[in-house]
Amino acid sequence: MLLSAFLSLTCISAVLGGPLAAESLCKGPQEVVSTEFIGANKNVKLEHISCNTLASSQAIKHGTSLQTRQVPSVCGAPCATTCFTPSGGGPDPNDCHIIADALRFDSQNIGPIFQVSNGTSDVLSLSFSSCTSFFLNQATTPLNYCRTDFASLIDFIAPNCQATQNAHGGLCVANDGRWFVQVQHV
Repeated sequence: MLLSAFLSLTCISAVLGGPLAAESLCKGPQEVVSTEFIGANKNVKLEHISCNTLASSQAIKHGTSLQTRQVPSVCGAPCATTCFTPSGGGPDPNDCHIIADALRFDSQNIGPIFQVSNGTSDVLSLSFSSCTSFFLNQATTPLNYCRTDFASLIDFIAPNCQATQNAHGGLCVANDGRWFVQVQHV
């Protein structure tokens, strides 16, 4: 699988200080810009969240000097996975898989790529039952990302960051720090 080529799973305390609820992603007020339901059954909630700035603990400064020269597509970009410790309270991997399947369905029926604009102020939040996943753009430019890559990360993180790994969800931070995908309990 493509993910095994570039994911490094280390179940240690999260680089960003633990799982982030949607409310804690923003420093100051946040706004839900849009809400829709995606997937074949329209049962996965997708929210586009905007905030002025990220909470200070979320800011990652890697790669900022190169961003203007790089293509905004980060499909296939490597990231490093970290699990949130200690164990207990993680999402049901089956619920997370429903989110991943909804992304795959939309990839085939809407388009393979989605865009997250405005750099550090934009978050996509997907939720189903016990599982929530975020894609957060930390770059200063818009980013394009592949729905199937997002789905694969969800399917990788959810079952590999559970109680058996002394974890309760996790995230995968891009090697250049421009984005991350997080999976956690709602």
